[in-house]
Amino acid sequence: MNGEELTLQQVRAIAYDFTPVVLAEEAVQRVADCRTMVEKLVASNKVVYGVTTGFGKFSDVTISPEDSAQLQANLIRSHACAVGQPLPESTVRALMLLRANALSKGYSGIRLDTLQLLLDCLNRRVHPVVPEQGSLGASGDLAPLSHLALVLMGEGEAIYLGERMSGKEALARAGLKPIQLQAKEGLSLINGTQIMTSIGALAYIQSQNLAKMADVIAALTTECLQGITDAFAEEIQRVRPYPEQIGVAKNLRVLLTDSKLATRQGELRVQDAYSLRCLPQVHGATRQVLAYVEDKLMIEMNAATDNPLLFMEEGVVISGGNFHGQPIAFAMDFLKIGMSELANISERRTERLVNPALSGGLPAFLSHTPGIASGMMIPQYVSASLVSENKVLAHPASVDSIPSSANQEDHVSMGTTAARHAAQVIANSAKVLAIELICAAEAIQFRGEELLAPATRVLFDKVRELVPPVLTDRSTSADIERIAAALLQGEFLPFIEDVSGPLY
Repeated sequence: MNGEELTLQQVRAIAYDFTPVVLAEEAVQRVADCRTMVEKLVASNKVVYGVTTGFGKFSDVTISPEDSAQLQANLIRSHACAVGQPLPESTVRALMLLRANALSKGYSGIRLDTLQLLLDCLNRRVHPVVPEQGSLGASGDLAPLSHLALVLMGEGEAIYLGERMSGKEALARAGLKPIQLQAKEGLSLINGTQIMTSIGALAYIQSQNLAKMADVIAALTTECLQGITDAFAEEIQRVRPYPEQIGVAKNLRVLLTDSKLATRQGELRVQDAYSLRCLPQVHGATRQVLAYVEDKLMIEMNAATDNPLLFMEEGVVISGGNFHGQPIAFAMDFLKIGMSELANISERRTERLVNPALSGGLPAFLSHTPGIASGMMIPQYVSASLVSENKVLAHPASVDSIPSSANQEDHVSMGTTAARHAAQVIANSAKVLAIELICAAEAIQFRGEELLAPATRVLFDKVRELVPPVLTDRSTSADIERIAAALLQGEFLPFIEDVSGPLY
């Protein structure tokens, strides 16, 4: 890790698979040199925000060198007032990584020992308990990140090997010792956008999995409804040349190759409803959103986002606003909208599967004994409920701002709220897609699975490994949750791509 080249694939490996992290040699030198610059500033008693002054509205209060350590400890303790449920351990691992990566760039003035302790905690699975609510998304994610810093001080709470305990005990069990923060270090640890970016990065990774699987699920539903493949023709996409639309249409053509259920224009009907016919346009537009979000995340994950920043080559310390989360706030709001639409159109396909007036001969609600058994009637209700909830969550958080710190910090991004809501939208959308997939698997039981295309047959078989046919009424809650989890993690994709080849 050197602060410059962190990828989303690495974030995933470290957050979920516990891949260890080592600080690059060039980063070690930059961090050490930058720390030397801080110590010279303190010794010369120069006025530097957060080093020899107070914070926020207290930036005009001068702090003596002998009080600088107490200033940093007080900063962390006073700011550690976040509330709500703890962030998932995977998210905490991602934020620890992203904060360490930003610090390793050598513009923050942190001591090498403090940065190494943060990495040691990550590698030895000491995961601070970080409440999810309380950030304004400007001046950094101050309140939540302070709970991370508390543990480095031997305070607060942490999860160690799955057990919740005091930060002091977690460090001791992991063979680590707490540090006493010195000048600038507390500010360096909490003045950044790592909460919103870590939530956003993991949400984006899950969105990628869902977007690709949405194409496969839609292809299966197209077969269930004997949909028309002409709408996916290359000629149509060529004259509206969005690359993402072209890619989705190609996916659908590949996935439906050799299907004995999909139809051609005029065989059963001239054209399908929009939820089938417009798949390349709608799913493709969501892919455009994901491309935008990925670009912003890649920049933010490798950025210096605290304040002030120390520039060793120029010999200057500059106060600025890189902690302002507006770029990620917009990206997360955009992600919410894109993924909400992926769920919206999925729910409409589910309705066509269970509605006998729209399904082309399938039994009402896919029931094996209509009237006696309700079949898949109520899962569609659940899907509709989740889609409606997404519409509320998709309201942009970034349009709001509340002044803070006696109006010194008079415009904020609400980026962390946007990221948290995006994660919830994505979790909801996975369940909506899971319901469509379960309903499609039920519908194929009536059409005949032997008539499926080779690629969609793989998906059907993988679903049946997890969810048996609903031959008589039973609770399907666990089935929906199980399939949703598999979709978020992309569990089915390798098996499908073994048959279809790589999908867009």
